[in-house]
Amino acid sequence: MALWLGLGMAAPTSLTLANPTAAEAKFAASATISYQEAQARYRDTPTQTDAAWQFARACFDLAEFATNNTQRASLAEQGIAAARQAIARQSNSAPGHYYLGMNLGQLARTRGLSALRLVDQMQHEFIQAHDLDPQLDCAGPDRSLGLLYRDAPSIGSIGSRPRAREHLQRAVELAPQFPENRLNLIESYVKWGEHNNAGRELKALEAAWPGAHTNFVGQAWAASWADWEPRLKKLKKKVEEPSKALGAPRGND
Repeated sequence: MALWLGLGMAAPTSLTLANPTAAEAKFAASATISYQEAQARYRDTPTQTDAAWQFARACFDLAEFATNNTQRASLAEQGIAAARQAIARQSNSAPGHYYLGMNLGQLARTRGLSALRLVDQMQHEFIQAHDLDPQLDCAGPDRSLGLLYRDAPSIGSIGSRPRAREHLQRAVELAPQFPENRLNLIESYVKWGEHNNAGRELKALEAAWPGAHTNFVGQAWAASWADWEPRLKKLKKKVEEPSKALGAPRGND
């Protein structure tokens, strides 16, 4: 799943469950089972770092399917606590830092404008994760930093187009086979009015699409494909329209 960042913005995923489809309900049920299993492992082995960050990951995943802010905040807070315990036991745990940042992002989704108070913490955790393991979660630290810099305000916060571009491009370089990375980069180029760059990356993504279907298979990736497919379709429509449909380019933040 993509990072969602809160900050008053909707999640980029199409999987919102206020009125769930049968497929979405199935994905939520699968995430619930994974959460329960990870929670049981964490309770049985509370001193194991891996069990702690794996539970934090399960909290993040299930929070993607939350039906309200109360549920999402509760899951995020559980994930934050578990990730912090993982880091307390092993300060160089890249997944611990990464899933702390991710769950802080989930919590930010419930906070409105006050979410900006969490941005610096998210940035710190993603940078820590990046320095420890840039390949984690298919270049997840760079992907998350890129989205954070892209979507945070440039005034009064850390938003920066140059830094967003740097990290989103690096995520593609590190894990070019992972659809989420190029989808984020193309969406950013569209947002910035960079038609030629968007078109170039779209061609690369379409070329890699069949291989991604081979590499990312099974129930674990079903919800991701349910998100990726409509995003690709939407981007193709936008990129294939005249460049004026992308909007006038904006100055660098």
